[in-house]
Amino acid sequence: MTSEEYLSSQDYQLAKTVAKPGYKVSVQRLNSWFFEKKALKEINLDVKENTVTALIGPSGCGKTTLIRSLNRMNEMTLGARVEGSVFLDDVDIYDRTVDPVIIKRRIGMVFQKPNPFPTMSIYDNVAAGLRLNGIRDKRLINEIVEESLKGAALWDEVKDELGKPGISLSGGQQQRLCIARALAMQPEVLLMDEPTSALDPIASAKIEELMHDLKRDLTIIIVTHNMQQAARVSDFTAFMYLGELIEYGPTTRIFENPDKELTERYISGKFG
Repeated sequence: MTSEEYLSSQDYQLAKTVAKPGYKVSVQRLNSWFFEKKALKEINLDVKENTVTALIGPSGCGKTTLIRSLNRMNEMTLGARVEGSVFLDDVDIYDRTVDPVIIKRRIGMVFQKPNPFPTMSIYDNVAAGLRLNGIRDKRLINEIVEESLKGAALWDEVKDELGKPGISLSGGQQQRLCIARALAMQPEVLLMDEPTSALDPIASAKIEELMHDLKRDLTIIIVTHNMQQAARVSDFTAFMYLGELIEYGPTTRIFENPDKELTERYISGKFG
């Protein structure tokens, strides 16, 4: 073992010793900048496995920056910089020994606006990530596509038209297709950045019901501006303001008896 390999192994062991037991995701002293502007300030957040955690707060408070930091997606943004730790189980995803590609497989993401690949069929939208990662067994791909579409509560609606373009679906169906695409990679955590903001109430209700079903197998972290949605779907809620995490706890307590006056003012609609 070279000295560099030894130091890397020691860094990894050190990272493992500071992970918090009992949590799927543990954010510790996370700071983020875009060029000189600081977007996140000393964020500490522990997320339990098989729960839904909602991030709430006014526009520009850092919710999306935080959620994009949880699978290293912010690294794709010019001028972005992150300091601190984000643990997935016992591994700090920002440790220099960790491959970000693997992290993106383990932590999937669904965006605000449905974004199916426009030139691909429904089937190929779901299978794309599998093929990109070298899976060539057609029977295995067929199985995973079906399982993923079922997991996204879309299979019964599209099973007879898998060859149709993904963009031919309705907005709500497109969003569930994007969820199926994420599920095909068999992630452990699913990040959802305002996944229903562009959808009608009926489609939104289907996504909310889907989240309830998915948390049996996944840990979900959702950004939402909709207070009613946060109260309906989440087990825990984190309120953010100006890049800081103001308060975090069980959703019922945050909405009915928050500790911080600022949280109460936001939830009651006095600002935001």
